[in-house]
Amino acid sequence: MNPSPSKVFITGGAGFIGSNVAKYFLERNHSVVIFDNLSTGYMQNIPSFLNVQFVKGDIRDKELLTKSMAGCEAVLHLAAAVGNIRSIENTVEDSEINVLGTLHVLDVARHIGIRKIVYSSSAAIFGELKRLPIDEEHPTTPDSPYGVSKLAGELHCLCYAKLYGMDIVCLRYFNVYGPNQCYDAYGNVIPIFSTRKLKGEPFVIYGDGEQTRDFVHVFDIAQANYLGTTLSNVGGIYNVGAGQSITINQLADMMNEIGDQKPVPIQHVPARKGEVKHSLATIEKAKKILGYQPTQTIQAGLKGYWEWIQSVS
Repeated sequence: MNPSPSKVFITGGAGFIGSNVAKYFLERNHSVVIFDNLSTGYMQNIPSFLNVQFVKGDIRDKELLTKSMAGCEAVLHLAAAVGNIRSIENTVEDSEINVLGTLHVLDVARHIGIRKIVYSSSAAIFGELKRLPIDEEHPTTPDSPYGVSKLAGELHCLCYAKLYGMDIVCLRYFNVYGPNQCYDAYGNVIPIFSTRKLKGEPFVIYGDGEQTRDFVHVFDIAQANYLGTTLSNVGGIYNVGAGQSITINQLADMMNEIGDQKPVPIQHVPARKGEVKHSLATIEKAKKILGYQPTQTIQAGLKGYWEWIQSVS
């Protein structure tokens, strides 16, 4: 293991995943610089620690990136325009942020002399699935501008690693959930179901509900980011999931069993076009090389998320 970087730079650190990653580092006595434009992140997400600094900025602003990143020893790049539907509606902006912005982060880090970068990618890069479970060698044929832009970010990372000897880790996240994840009509089903449960509204399930997802808790995502940062010479691509999946029907039943509220009805509506039927990550590579080990069961994670969303509602 490398001497751990004492000061890390986290883009998107006020967002759902980024704020949990920042907290993970801060709890382990690292200094953290959070760089976020607050377009989807929130100041209240930023952990209250003495050794955290916040810079409001956009990753497309190379001059501010250079000034803010100075003195840091590692970069965790989580800032992104997220979502398949959003990317279809705003394709140019999606590419500007996820491709050009990523290039700015890589280039500034290179010129400053930072070798260690952890890049947040997504299972959206796979597109239509050819086999299950999904390993790192699965074909990448993204079917949305978002998937294309995240794959382009991966390829730029691998290119910089090869050209400039940088130690870059790319983490492909599956269905992430947990504290600080707010309701989004286009987002993860868990916040959507939780919001409906709070209001006593039916869970709406598209299709027969037998589609499966690999739900991974954000605490485990933070763990993977920490391992990718503090271990040396582990560059490359890693799937980060729970390594197990459940159906949406099972998820709805689990969420109805949480808390003291009366169960809400379950409503099935026609399936959405283009929706992935099944998703399940192989995480053996991350386990073997990074020492990654999921710690949160879906039952415990859902209970914790329900308690969190009640506390902020």
